[in-house]
Amino acid sequence: MSSKTGKVGVIGLGNMGGGIARNLSKAGYQVHVYDISDRALKPFRKKATICEPTEMAAKCSVIFFVVHGSKEIEELLSGRNGMLSAVRRNLVLYDLTTSDPDNTKRLARKTARKNVTYMDAGMTGGAVGADKGTLSLMIGGDKKAYKRTRKYLTPFTEQLFHVGKSGAGHTLKLIFNMVVHTNFLAVCEAGHIAKKAGIDLNDMIDVFNAGNARSYISEQRFPNHILSGTWDGRSSVYNLHKDLGMAMTMVAKFGTTAKLGKNTHAYLKRAVKFGMSEKDFTRLYQIFGEIT
Repeated sequence: MSSKTGKVGVIGLGNMGGGIARNLSKAGYQVHVYDISDRALKPFRKKATICEPTEMAAKCSVIFFVVHGSKEIEELLSGRNGMLSAVRRNLVLYDLTTSDPDNTKRLARKTARKNVTYMDAGMTGGAVGADKGTLSLMIGGDKKAYKRTRKYLTPFTEQLFHVGKSGAGHTLKLIFNMVVHTNFLAVCEAGHIAKKAGIDLNDMIDVFNAGNARSYISEQRFPNHILSGTWDGRSSVYNLHKDLGMAMTMVAKFGTTAKLGKNTHAYLKRAVKFGMSEKDFTRLYQIFGEIT
């Protein structure tokens, strides 16, 4: 396929970034990639241009950060040899992490001084969605920049929502994750209660999915990753704990409460203390009785 206009960069080629980069490449874009792991870079040696972030900032029209969070992004941007030292004018950066909205807004102000637009874009759809190109994004930041660069988003997304000014995308993502993770633990709890009553988990899930108790958790997570015995949700307990921690910090700044979210965070804290930090989060079902 012939290359489309504009060079695009992807920094971070893990569960999410790898799928995003592959779909951009399939769409015909000139993709530039970077990761600190040689293993992550290996599949892209023939599909993309491997280059350092500073070189990428000088060449690309749009760059996607798919790393752990704001701290890693700031390290990449800053310093004498950081990305902002040799940045292309009117570059648009998309932060696809789950991060503290206050840090996001601070980074947006910092990059604006270099005529760079910083967009926050919370993702949902998981690693499977990144692979299939069916992610949904909740986007905060300059709406004109979003419209101008939307074409770079469509190869790996199914739905796009511009939800407000800088920080709005990450704010909504934290709220979104609070609901998703709370729902997941609620279904885990229900499964353990059903088991005590002598009801098979498969039967419980079938009934949930036939009525108003159904959700993405019951329709997808449990059948595909728990009942299947594969335990492969492709995200760690640490990530859930981190997300809820940021959500609780954000809620406190708003001067409001999130009692259900607080309980979910407490369960995840116990799971981390139980030694589950690096385990796939679906295995929380196995040890749910130990963390409640």
